[in-house]
Amino acid sequence: MIAGSILLFGATSMLGFQLASRFPKVIHPFTSPGNRAQAVRHWPSLQLDNRNWIEELLHRTQPNILLYCHAVCDVTKCEANPEWAYEINVQHVKRVVQALPEQTKFVYVSSDHVFGGDGVYTENSASCPISVYGRTRVDAELEVLQRAGSLVIRTGLGIGASHNGRTGHQDWLRYRMQQNLPITIIDDEYRSAVWVHELAQRVMDLANSAEAGIRHLSATRVVSRVELATHLLNSMGREAQFTIESRHQQRAPHIGRVELGSVYQGKLFKPLRSVLEG
Repeated sequence: MIAGSILLFGATSMLGFQLASRFPKVIHPFTSPGNRAQAVRHWPSLQLDNRNWIEELLHRTQPNILLYCHAVCDVTKCEANPEWAYEINVQHVKRVVQALPEQTKFVYVSSDHVFGGDGVYTENSASCPISVYGRTRVDAELEVLQRAGSLVIRTGLGIGASHNGRTGHQDWLRYRMQQNLPITIIDDEYRSAVWVHELAQRVMDLANSAEAGIRHLSATRVVSRVELATHLLNSMGREAQFTIESRHQQRAPHIGRVELGSVYQGKLFKPLRSVLEG
């Protein structure tokens, strides 16, 4: 590993996997512990519960940038075990922030789950999470922003290939169709859904810029889960067959019509094209 490189924590997330695959010459990826999927098994695992491991790695590598895409994003699991969710989503971040070399830029990829109700949310909007997961994201952002020069990037829903062919909305749909498993789609959840490879490029552009603070990556339009599932299944040559339920029928909280917007101008903040547009 070359000193002054870009470290990526969370290479098994949708965005992390795309970043690692798209920029292999400059990014050194680390996966979630215990993940042995074929596509990532040769990458080292994170040990973010071990302060000594973090300090030794960062001292040895002295990265220019640390891209942090690591988190437990399963809302239901976070609701069932809030302490576990807080440990991984907040305490891990806190340990990394405390150990970072002075010259390293910390880029933390957050989520639109810091919001919950219906609305268009910009960087100036107050966070209003409705789930344990969303609250851990807000708390992690606060830890990151205490460090001068850090960048928090809030994204919507990235669509594309996953590291194991089963996770992420597109691969989840494909896998369940192939296995003849039931599919339930929430009809009153709307997101800024974009192609993950385009999202990865924008994240890298922002990471290599002088931007700091909170920034949103918006889409050209917000889409419902039903629109999205129908579009993706049709693009696979499949008939859109699924059960439709309301978010209020679910055990775990689902965000409503959450559309990311931005108060910033310029090419780094131009809305990414919606999945429905390509």
